[in-house]
Amino acid sequence: MAATLTLRQIVERLGGEAVGEVGAPLTGVATLDSAGPGEIAFLANPKYRSKLATTRAGAVIVGPGDRDAAALPRIVSDNPYAYYARTVALFHPPEPVRPGIHPFAQVDAQANVDAGAQVDAFAVVGPGSSIGPGARIGSHCVLGRGVSVGAGATLHPRVTVYDGCTLGARVIVHSGAVIGADGFGMARDAGAWVKIPQVGAVSIGDDVEIGANTTIDRGALDDTVIEEGAKLDNLIQVAHNCVIGAHTVIAGCTGISGSVTVGRHCMIGGGVGLVGHISICDHVTISGFTLITKSITEPGTYTSGLPFMPHAEWLRNAVHLRRLDELARAVRATAGDERERNDD
Repeated sequence: MAATLTLRQIVERLGGEAVGEVGAPLTGVATLDSAGPGEIAFLANPKYRSKLATTRAGAVIVGPGDRDAAALPRIVSDNPYAYYARTVALFHPPEPVRPGIHPFAQVDAQANVDAGAQVDAFAVVGPGSSIGPGARIGSHCVLGRGVSVGAGATLHPRVTVYDGCTLGARVIVHSGAVIGADGFGMARDAGAWVKIPQVGAVSIGDDVEIGANTTIDRGALDDTVIEEGAKLDNLIQVAHNCVIGAHTVIAGCTGISGSVTVGRHCMIGGGVGLVGHISICDHVTISGFTLITKSITEPGTYTSGLPFMPHAEWLRNAVHLRRLDELARAVRATAGDERERNDD
């Protein structure tokens, strides 16, 4: 159930400056377009500033530059978008953990489940695994042998964590994620493939979030590592022996090949592909659907790929692309002939 709060109570908890009426009850957060008199809206993008004059919201969150742009009660914050996120969390606190092990859960006698943890029906916890205080293990989750789940972590239903993997405090893993499956390691021998045993694990730091149906493979020898505060969207593949730096965010459908190191505070768009054995330095942004084929050593934004175009135009351009090498040779030959004439 959503909470009821006043502007005064929100500012007491989150900081910022309250302007105008601070005692009226508010029941939730909505957009400038949809908010009613009992809700608080937010302005994070200046192009929506004109909506301040027409919104029916009971209050609004704005930045310092918009402090006087509205007459309705408001909270002034240096980062209104982040303030909005924290305000939503105030109105919708998570359901409290219900400590205990459901009778239909299967917990090995050699596992260590803290008395303050919650293990739901049909979850399986293997021998030697440990679950910290306040952690929540959803229905049909499977934790293998020697898995460690930190305090306050949440595993939504149907998460699978293979043997020996470690999840830090307050980690969130969404349904269908698989952590610690074998990396794709094969050695070629006499025309056949020999499987390379994957004997590393996966180590996930504190405050990491992993989206639904994302897969993180265990290392071949050393661990695959997701550092603290990283956020991974749905349907991402992280191959064996990768390192994802702290506070890096990765959007859905990205594929990261083996032994890639991604730095800290990076932002990777959806559908990006990274070839194996490269490194990305800190503070890099990669646009969606970009293919990265070599290491990036300088911070900045990197983009590849062509924007969409009508199909007939794409066909014409594709013909030219196939002849680029021939065209380049012709240009070089022409330039050489021109230099010879000038020399004469």
